[in-house]
Amino acid sequence: MLNLLFPAECSGCKALLTKPKEVLCVSCRHALPLACHHRNQDDALKKLWFGRLLVEHATALLKFEKYGITQQVLHNLKYRGQDSLSAFFGHWLGNELRETPEFQTVDLVIPVPLHKKRLRKRGYNQVTGFGNAIASALQVPFEENILLKITAAHSQVFKGRLSRFGGTEVFTLKQKEKVLGKHILLVDDIVTTGATLERCGNCLLEDTNATLSIATIAIA
Repeated sequence: MLNLLFPAECSGCKALLTKPKEVLCVSCRHALPLACHHRNQDDALKKLWFGRLLVEHATALLKFEKYGITQQVLHNLKYRGQDSLSAFFGHWLGNELRETPEFQTVDLVIPVPLHKKRLRKRGYNQVTGFGNAIASALQVPFEENILLKITAAHSQVFKGRLSRFGGTEVFTLKQKEKVLGKHILLVDDIVTTGATLERCGNCLLEDTNATLSIATIAIA
């Protein structure tokens, strides 16, 4: 009855959806530009951190195209409260990574955290559903309270490339014993210069004897 009174709309084109748990119509889903580095053992994303961060494997589900459908859905996810998109993309990518040998050795999934002020303002971390769904597919723990952000920063998506490199984000690791010697999958919504993921990754790897892989919803 609720769906009849307030029918769900596609996050991409606002067409009415026939099922309440859907977030994208078939047309928009097929229109999404895929990256999927894991399908072809493509190291292009991994090479982004060459000399800056030791990454075992890295993949992104989608390509970010300015003014395209990926930008539209990520904007809806981050700024318009459509957090169900996070789990949608997590289930999609998680089901693929479960069949990908390079990611079958992952021991736990950790999201890039939001600062507590940003989390309080937005009401949710846009990466939580994504990471939780991937962890469920891989049958490993999802650890949201191990990596903490201790400085606030503005969104990086619409900044210039050089200004994104010059950020001052600081992260700290709690409960280090949970990551000792583990294969960690660090997840985020979008990778641009890779600076935020670099800071998070180096924090996780410092004196932990851990290995690190990365998965994101999109790559810019």
